[in-house]
Amino acid sequence: MKKPISPKLHGALDYATAAAAAALPLLSRMSPRAARTAGTWAAGYTALSAFTDYPLAMKREVPFQAHGTVDRVMGLVIPALPWLLGFARDRRGRNFFLALAGISILVTALTDWSSERSEQFAQ
Repeated sequence: MKKPISPKLHGALDYATAAAAAALPLLSRMSPRAARTAGTWAAGYTALSAFTDYPLAMKREVPFQAHGTVDRVMGLVIPALPWLLGFARDRRGRNFFLALAGISILVTALTDWSSERSEQFAQ
């Protein structure tokens, strides 16, 4: 079965998710620790996206499949962050990270990671 998310669409979703992760803490009343964590995650994920070998990258340094490995690991780490970093009692912050994990897992599961070179999908 062909997965519906191409590398190009995955890149667009990555940047949109990182932008949302940067903006939502400013629009909600998350704890300062949750907001800092979201901002840090957004910055790191924007950097990963900017250097991944897929359309929309600034410089293609990180292989697309390696990006997929990071996404899989993040799907496991993100939901644990509120407990690991001590803001699990902040309902908004905790729910934000649980939702972010769900989105991450869904996009990762629906992405076609099998491409040898992601630029095949640039059209």
